[in-house]
Amino acid sequence: QVQLVESGGGSVQAGGSLRLSCVASGFTASRYCMAWFRQAPGKEREGIASINTDKTTTYAESVQGRFTISKDNTKNTLYLQMNSLKPEDTAMYYCAADQGTKAWYLRLSRYEYNYWGQGTQVTVSS
Repeated sequence: QVQLVESGGGSVQAGGSLRLSCVASGFTASRYCMAWFRQAPGKEREGIASINTDKTTTYAESVQGRFTISKDNTKNTLYLQMNSLKPEDTAMYYCAADQGTKAWYLRLSRYEYNYWGQGTQVTVSS
């Protein structure tokens, strides 16, 4: 059974940093495209970072240069290092996974992922 469990969320001041983790079980992470999404109240869930099976990464413009996605296949764990956080980064953050390789233009689409974690809340105060 595929399971994704996020952790690492919390409350920080603007300019601060957080590191999110997503532990995967029930599948081999190296064979899956994985991504981070976020959803703020009243807004749609948006893809912000993905890492493909070939380890190539894709970022949304809103987080480019501030966030870094990585994956430790030996630990079956996905990470999101978030630096220079802004109040507009406040949201519930979700880990997602889907088997196989994805074309670059699909990697941040929420419709492309079949497996989701329960989310971890990130709140950034000004």
